[in-house]
Amino acid sequence: QVQVVESGGGLVQAGGSLRLSCTASGLTFDDYAMAWFRQAPGKGREGVSCISKSGGSTYYADSVKGRVTISRDNAKNKLYLQMNSLKPEDTAMYYCAAAPWRGGDYCSYDTRRMSYPYWGQGTQVTVSS
Repeated sequence: QVQVVESGGGLVQAGGSLRLSCTASGLTFDDYAMAWFRQAPGKGREGVSCISKSGGSTYYADSVKGRVTISRDNAKNKLYLQMNSLKPEDTAMYYCAAAPWRGGDYCSYDTRRMSYPYWGQGTQVTVSS
């Protein structure tokens, strides 16, 4: 069965950095586009970033652009999110998700455009001011 597990969250001061990791098992990892989402208390889920199957295409939400880098290691079935210059408004539960994709080198964190059937349980990121 498919399992998606996030790690790397924690408490960090504003301006600090964190690297989130996600390990997916039970699937052919390089057949899947991958994405990070987040949900802050009292707010809806927000797409943060996505990466295509090969890693050749990446997209970022405006709220994190320039501060965050998504990457993947298909040999290790791993997805990463390097977050720098963290702000208190980045505080949220961060989720990794996998989308099977038979098309080209493309991804979207808009779930109306790309369906993500597999999700992790989340890792908490808290940024103190």
